[in-house]
Amino acid sequence: MFEIPDDRKYLESHEWATTEGDAARIGISDFAQDELGDVVFVELPAEGDELAAGEEFGVVESIKAVSDLYAPISGTVTAVNEELFDAPELLNDDPYGDGWMLEVEPADESEFDDLLSPEEYREQTE
Repeated sequence: MFEIPDDRKYLESHEWATTEGDAARIGISDFAQDELGDVVFVELPAEGDELAAGEEFGVVESIKAVSDLYAPISGTVTAVNEELFDAPELLNDDPYGDGWMLEVEPADESEFDDLLSPEEYREQTE
């Protein structure tokens, strides 16, 4: 069974988003990191870049595959977890904590309503 915290929402493509004050934090799920295997490289947007919900925003490369990352919500990137560039294995070790990817200023808070609830995401990964 994979860890699926109740304090965030999910995309079918295994990204998550959670609100932190006025910002949203984005990453990949425990299921995604397990499917990928050992992550060896991460490509992320820069601060100030604009994300569009459902659009590609980066790439994760593992020993098994290269996978595109999709934005759960639209908004402006306000922070990038630069530790991932030197230590991409943080995605495997702690996908919901130290392995976070981006912080975004949401363009439209209602987009969170379009994401999967933890229960819906659990059903998808079973």
